[in-house]
Amino acid sequence: MRRLWKEQAALTGNVSSQVATESNRGKVKRRSHYPSTKLNQLEAPEHTQSPSLEMLLRRLRATEAQQDDKFANILDVVGEFGTFQKRLVALTFIPNILLAFFMFADIFVFTAQKPYCNTSWILAVDPSLSEAQQLNLTLPREPNGSFQTCLMYLPVAWDLESIIQFGLNYTESCQDGWIYPETKKRSLVNEFDLVCGKDRDTEGVQTMLTAGLLIASLIFGFVSDKLGRYPTILMSLLGLAIFGFGAAFVNSFHQYLFFRFGVSQALVGYAISSLCLATEWLMGQHRAHAIILEHCFFSVGILFLTGLAYSLPHWRLLFLVGGAPVFLLISYIWIVPESPRWLLMKGKLEDAKQVLCYAASVNKKVIPLSLLDKLQLPGKKVTKASVLDYYNNKHFLKVTLVMGCVCFTVGYSYFTLSLKLKNLGVDLHFTQVILGIMEVPACLCCIFLLEQMGRKWSLIATLFQGSLMCLLVLILPSELKSMIILMVVLGEFSLAASVSVFFIYTAELLPTVLRATGLGLVSLAWAGGAISSLAVSHQKLTLLPIFLCCISAALALFLCSLLPETQDRALPDNPEHCFLQTKNMAEDPFTEEVVSGDGTAEVMKNTILNSTMLKSDLDIHLGRTHLCMARERKETHGMTEPQAPR
Repeated sequence: MRRLWKEQAALTGNVSSQVATESNRGKVKRRSHYPSTKLNQLEAPEHTQSPSLEMLLRRLRATEAQQDDKFANILDVVGEFGTFQKRLVALTFIPNILLAFFMFADIFVFTAQKPYCNTSWILAVDPSLSEAQQLNLTLPREPNGSFQTCLMYLPVAWDLESIIQFGLNYTESCQDGWIYPETKKRSLVNEFDLVCGKDRDTEGVQTMLTAGLLIASLIFGFVSDKLGRYPTILMSLLGLAIFGFGAAFVNSFHQYLFFRFGVSQALVGYAISSLCLATEWLMGQHRAHAIILEHCFFSVGILFLTGLAYSLPHWRLLFLVGGAPVFLLISYIWIVPESPRWLLMKGKLEDAKQVLCYAASVNKKVIPLSLLDKLQLPGKKVTKASVLDYYNNKHFLKVTLVMGCVCFTVGYSYFTLSLKLKNLGVDLHFTQVILGIMEVPACLCCIFLLEQMGRKWSLIATLFQGSLMCLLVLILPSELKSMIILMVVLGEFSLAASVSVFFIYTAELLPTVLRATGLGLVSLAWAGGAISSLAVSHQKLTLLPIFLCCISAALALFLCSLLPETQDRALPDNPEHCFLQTKNMAEDPFTEEVVSGDGTAEVMKNTILNSTMLKSDLDIHLGRTHLCMARERKETHGMTEPQAPR
């Protein structure tokens, strides 16, 4: 803004002396040829404009594009962050606690168990045998003296004295199941005997969870854009109640896999729809702060899960107690609003007006009818937008590919750090508590980063630090256990911050009509990164994880730098608006200064218009001044010359 005032002052100073000689009537007559209401009607004068003036005009176009967001104008009247918006943000917090609970519950229900073959057959010989005597007589030992876990001696029809005297020699695999004498808690492992070859079935849980994330990213993104944010949220909460809470009543391990598949879809459906709803109801810094705090409550859910898992002795109780609050979310049927932006883009103008008026009444505001009448239905092309636009539209394709690469890198790095920490043998409850606590300040740090650096550079900074920590963890030798744990914690800290910035940035890059679909598409890359991390960790090639980490991080950082900044800019509603906004950002390197500069847009507009008119006046006055001076010289010269004789 200081630069704008200096340029105006320079133009004003150059013409002030010449403007003073012109009458006000002539000035008004000349200026009547210049419109002052719409920037699009502001044409360049026939004379060549100075570079500074062209720069000012480009800045004004960017400001006008931001002011064209009719929803922003209406939400200013409704209240940027009134009672209605605060209630909406609070409603999105509660389910995020349950999302974290259901997503990471597998960590605690598959705790490692030490099984022994069930050799109760010897109790028929002598029922008075203690458990230690039973194991000593019927189980073979390892070279270090411990009992073998998956073998037993073949039962014989001898008496106890013969067994003690001669011993048993022939071994076989467990025939009558397993016992877990050293286990104090009941988990899925000892309930369904997932040991001795069956322990590989536990990997199927991660596979089913990942498959659910993949399918849900495709389905629920499309459903949210097709049916709306409100019905998709209700469907997701219903899925959490059925598949999350219902997991406590399964009778087999395969049923548990099915329920985990269902709950993973509900998790993605709610995450995408709630993010879109918050993005489309809130503006500017309130939008970013709400999404960041939402992620903080996700970390609270991890702490909630850890505390319950530590105190409850049975895995079924864990799902019963932790999943019971999901039934309180039935009230969301009556209190969760629909997105007015989505309603308008789908041609539901009256419904959008009703929702906006309801929000205004909650905030004790009144929306003028003249402002509501400015809302107009979009064209048929907008209402019929589909997922194919991500293939036909170059901008959408670019955003999807770039953000998909970033999401893949974050997912790969996150799972790589988690697997590394698991392999170090650190206490499970301790690590979850530490990581859950660390994610809260990580998310809160995003507030400072976004205000100082913007969306794009905040994402680049956090992603770079997280990838660097992941690379160091892969390079450092296993002997440096303390150093590796420190790097894992710092890496988790940075990746948690990058996830928050990533979702804010992606939601602002995509238009309303296809926002959920785009978020679903980029979420596919997260599952791809998780699968790659799991697959690479089982390979014997030690350089492959390092190579994949370096390549994915370098590519993601480079591609992310090509995207435009979205901080404090109008939220796009349709593909055309999104494309034009991006084009203006690319053509005008000074747009960012306009959006983030001090002062109001009206002052800036008047400044630029005055500068334009003064520039035009300068050319007119210069021409007239030269003409007047020529006449004066002629008249003066004529008076001083001797008159010719008659």
